[in-house]
Amino acid sequence: MTYQPPVRDFTFLLRDVLKIERYANLPAFADASIETVEAVLEEAGRICSEVLAPLNRVGDKEGCQWSPDFTVSTPTGFKAAYAQFVEGGWPGLGADPAFGGQGLPAVVNLAVSEMSSAANMAFAMYPGLTHGAYSAINNGGSPEQKQLYLPKLASGQWSGTMNLTEPHAGTDLGLLRTKAVPQGDGSYKISGQKIFISAGEHDLTENIVHLVLARIEGAPAGTKGISLFIVPKFLPDADGNPGARNAVKCLSLEEKMGIHGNATCVISHEEATGWLVGEENRGLPAMFVMMNEARIGVAVQGLAQAEAAYQEAAAYAKDRLQGRSLTGPKNPDGPADPIIVHPDVRRMLMEAKAIIEGGRALLLWTALHGDLAKGAADEPTRQKGEDYMALLTPVLKAFLTDRGFLIASDAMQVHGGAGFTEAVAASQHLRDSRIALIYEGANGVQALDLVGRKLAANGGRAVMTFFADIDAYVAAHDGDTVLKPFLEGLAQAKGELQEATMWLMQNGLANPDNAGAASTDYLHLFALTGLAFAWAQVAEAAQARIAAGETDPYYANKLITGRYYLTRVLPESGSRLAKLKAGAELMMTLPAEAF
Repeated sequence: MTYQPPVRDFTFLLRDVLKIERYANLPAFADASIETVEAVLEEAGRICSEVLAPLNRVGDKEGCQWSPDFTVSTPTGFKAAYAQFVEGGWPGLGADPAFGGQGLPAVVNLAVSEMSSAANMAFAMYPGLTHGAYSAINNGGSPEQKQLYLPKLASGQWSGTMNLTEPHAGTDLGLLRTKAVPQGDGSYKISGQKIFISAGEHDLTENIVHLVLARIEGAPAGTKGISLFIVPKFLPDADGNPGARNAVKCLSLEEKMGIHGNATCVISHEEATGWLVGEENRGLPAMFVMMNEARIGVAVQGLAQAEAAYQEAAAYAKDRLQGRSLTGPKNPDGPADPIIVHPDVRRMLMEAKAIIEGGRALLLWTALHGDLAKGAADEPTRQKGEDYMALLTPVLKAFLTDRGFLIASDAMQVHGGAGFTEAVAASQHLRDSRIALIYEGANGVQALDLVGRKLAANGGRAVMTFFADIDAYVAAHDGDTVLKPFLEGLAQAKGELQEATMWLMQNGLANPDNAGAASTDYLHLFALTGLAFAWAQVAEAAQARIAAGETDPYYANKLITGRYYLTRVLPESGSRLAKLKAGAELMMTLPAEAF
């Protein structure tokens, strides 16, 4: 089947749930009327379904090809599709107009990112990483660096990467050995090897801008001695055009389970020329701008692969004839009923639909707070936006990728034996989605970040604000009979999350293993509560449309799907609370040699 971009869902969320037009006084939203946004999304959806989606299986089958001259060729059709993508101005959708971007809000850019990732995840990673490099340089680069690099990154003429991981140092960046030697002219010689570099070498752009973490000679040990450098594939000449080839080489490509259309490279820096971004020994804070943006991007990938897999499974379930309905034939003139009549098939599809639509609402709600963090007129709103972005980034990254993979697995199950073959797309969605649980910080690391850093930040201000916002929402809608089940479910989940938070405060400090053992369950409990909050807001907006006389079943179906979330998904919150309160003792007591 052909990927169907969920433009209507995005429009409903942006117009009715988030009401983005009320922010028209802010610069990023000045040109973001709902009519304009819908037109942008419609055209983006067309590009994704007609240009990118047909190349998804091509990229999976062909992969990228490495040559002995250290260059990499992308799969057939990728180069032409990328040229079309650039011509349409899509890489610069959310970039600053001062650097040639279109300046639309991040919440709109995120919607486009979901569609491109669902259509072709491997392809979408090229412009996605470029936007991350753009953000890092825009946040920490010098005026000269911004003028040189940002217009070309915003346009997609040049692409970007981040070079973090080394063979001996993955998550623990304090162990990295790549070194930087100052040259006396403002440049540095960068030497070291990096692995797992997505989009590290390819033929889509005329230059690749590597952002490289390295240690300047004499720098302190550990993470305190890491600096960030711009290391372009081709050194810009006096006019800012690609000049001499830098000493950066792609030594090989990784053989991967999925995302074959994206070049995952081993990169060698052999006294390559680079320039410092920001201050010496302050590389990690600068790189975290890109990493945090990438983590939201990976959350989008988890959601996007779930959506693509769900669409395939739903179409198959409506078409595949097998067995008869338990309540009597639904296709009496045919030899069997379509399998969508069977409750267990419905269970898998409904759970996918409830998580995808609730997750999309929570993602956009969070992205909107990111926009407000940058552009709101008052300090309290900006602070709240920053707090929510920090608090919810690990939650969204881990939960949506965990559940995205499970949804892709259920989608394969819906296909039965056909799903385990390459005749349908189910296996690609499953394989492509699996990496998202690992990169940009494995999901267990996201959970540790949440309980170890984000909860305690600023005296717990962010999580307390989150609790207060939920309480205020429930109180404001007290007496609404349609919303009553949504409010009751939300209030119960919030109470369980609050209890879990107090348990962590009391038991995590006394024994850090308790916090570590509870972290994943706590993160999922947080996400389940967040989705309940999102579903309540979606239900409110859908009911308002129905009350206004709207007869389109889309809105009634939203209420049904939301009720399914409350009754069949949200009860998991109670088991998450029970498991985290079990503590670390049994988990940590078994001796290592017994495993």
